[in-house]
Amino acid sequence: MKTSWRSASLVASAAAVLVLTTACGQEKADTSTGTQNVGAAPAAGGYGTAGAGASPSTGTAAEGEGAVAQSAGQLAVADTDKLGEVVTDSAGMTLYRFDKDTAEPPKSACDGECAKAWPPVPASGAAAPIGIDKSLLGEVTRADGTKQLTIDGWPQYRFAKDTKAGDLKGQGVGGTWYASAPTGKKASAAGGSGGAAADLPGLSTRNDPELGEVVVDKNGMTVYRFEKDTPWPMKSACIGACLEKWPVVEPVAAADTKGIANKNDGRRGYVVLNRPDGLKQQSIDCWPLYTFAGDKKPGDTNGQGVGGTWYAISPEGKPLGKPK
Repeated sequence: MKTSWRSASLVASAAAVLVLTTACGQEKADTSTGTQNVGAAPAAGGYGTAGAGASPSTGTAAEGEGAVAQSAGQLAVADTDKLGEVVTDSAGMTLYRFDKDTAEPPKSACDGECAKAWPPVPASGAAAPIGIDKSLLGEVTRADGTKQLTIDGWPQYRFAKDTKAGDLKGQGVGGTWYASAPTGKKASAAGGSGGAAADLPGLSTRNDPELGEVVVDKNGMTVYRFEKDTPWPMKSACIGACLEKWPVVEPVAAADTKGIANKNDGRRGYVVLNRPDGLKQQSIDCWPLYTFAGDKKPGDTNGQGVGGTWYAISPEGKPLGKPK
């Protein structure tokens, strides 16, 4: 991975999500738990899991809580093949941002076990690379009183499972963690500033050459349905460690969609499931929606047909490519 410098301008953005509270076929929130062949509970709500759900290590000074106090030093911009330009610390370790944080005003939603898996980058000692506007750098006071580095308002983190310079193991974890571009946006190969995926609505569609029109989330990642779920009454059978591999799609306002067929057709299909684990999950045609941790970039369909139970979902809520 080679390192290059470039200028960046201050970019501010804001988004709002309307949380729906009804559920298909239910008078109240579903309280059943369902079944799944993986029974362990997800670690720290899935924050510390990558791919198949390995837990974070804290065995060295470069990982876990030991990395919290490590200054970022002179920041750098690394030019990567997959994501374009990403921000690194002085040791070449990738910096990440978290979708559940906010930039206006800056606020971190990662504490406790989450902060062990994603050590916050201290604001003290961090310096902007030559050629990058220093005004992009800032700080936010965390719940424990420490100061965390921000880029264009977004709190910055390292990932405990990145063990050497250039690692990008945190990219896409849980559908909420992404390498930071020099502007503070999500890094992407399309210009290093969030690319086309950053401009997508909460849910939309794309044309897959093999499956046809498939639903994608705000990051352009393929959305799936699980054949062990039930739409009436609506219930998810993906619990515990299953959620590490298949993160739920969080609520998306109907106005923040494009091409989703049943949002205004008079049916109660575009609603939110209040799960017994406390998560809220968007559905289409009463089928709960998921992404797949094994999909690493927009256009991936690595979850298609897994176990004969997971299928990309159509804008009408149908399973695509399912054998008849």
